[in-house]
Amino acid sequence: MNPLVSFVVPCYKFAHLLPQCVNSILEQTYQNYEILIMDNCSPDTTPEVAASFKDPRVKHIRNEVNIGHVRNFNKGITLAEGKYVWLVSPDDWLRDPEALSRYVDVMERNPEVGFAFCRAIEVQGTEEVGIAGWTNLGEDDRIWNGPDFLMRLIEGDCVVLSAAMVRKECYEKFGMFSLEMPHANDWYLWCVLALHYRVAYLAQPMLHVRMHEESLTSAFNQRGNPLCVIDELNVIWRAARLAELAGVISNRRAFNTSIATMAGRALTYGQRGRSMPGLSDADFEPLLRQHVKDSTDEEDMRARVQVVIGDEEYWHGEYKKSAQAYWRSLKLRPWWIRTWVKFLLLKTGALGFYIRRLILDAREPRAEAM
Repeated sequence: MNPLVSFVVPCYKFAHLLPQCVNSILEQTYQNYEILIMDNCSPDTTPEVAASFKDPRVKHIRNEVNIGHVRNFNKGITLAEGKYVWLVSPDDWLRDPEALSRYVDVMERNPEVGFAFCRAIEVQGTEEVGIAGWTNLGEDDRIWNGPDFLMRLIEGDCVVLSAAMVRKECYEKFGMFSLEMPHANDWYLWCVLALHYRVAYLAQPMLHVRMHEESLTSAFNQRGNPLCVIDELNVIWRAARLAELAGVISNRRAFNTSIATMAGRALTYGQRGRSMPGLSDADFEPLLRQHVKDSTDEEDMRARVQVVIGDEEYWHGEYKKSAQAYWRSLKLRPWWIRTWVKFLLLKTGALGFYIRRLILDAREPRAEAM
């Protein structure tokens, strides 16, 4: 009899963290599962640690050579025998013995749901620092309509990979993790699945997510490395194209706003919490030419990026550069009244700054491009 759930635990150089992760699964009250430790030719004691779990549901699969983290993810999914697949990074762990029971319950009761996820508790070192803000979608459980969840996703990835349990049929029908996006492949996958399935959100934080310098995200996000932001821009642009083909959107405005916010920040002072800047014009131009659908879309994108650059320069006190960016935007979109207001207020000096802080900035969170 096949297990209902397959946990896939990809492991490379994390033997010291593996016991906490695997034991958190073995402590689950729901018992019909398997655990696949996907040892990616790790040079540490991963084989010995994997052998120490005296439970037949724990299986150690070792690659003879390192096949890369994404291929290792996908290999584990392919080998999984369960109806559901839960990929958990070895540096994360479940914090509630009832977590699997709750996930199985919501997925079994809602066959139209493609995946379920929960909020996560961020851990730095050995200290819990609270709910990871990017995972917080409110205090109530919710079944999202897929297209609505897609529109939420383009504001930013809110799903921790280790918090998501996915129907294996989703992978079989729509593919696994993309080799073309080594950093943001999970975010792209959630976008793809949201076009075809509903999504379950469990408000209870049932996962610990560990933030540390040895994580994959930290490795990708080294100072001056544009890989992360390029991956993330590719996610939103590709999701926009898929949404158009599926008839979910009639225009790209919301997607372009999100892309412009990310690109504009990365081109100037960087994304919050990251080294800056994360993107050069030489990085951005090929992406733009690759993904825009026509000249109108290109002009719209360039204008939105310039607004974000103008905002970033304004917030950093570079008022001349800010005005120049707003003017470049207005040459492309002269009917954008809000941009005209920002530009003209800059020209009036101190009084204009006061009025902007009083009226515009109070209404317009920094995350918005327009």
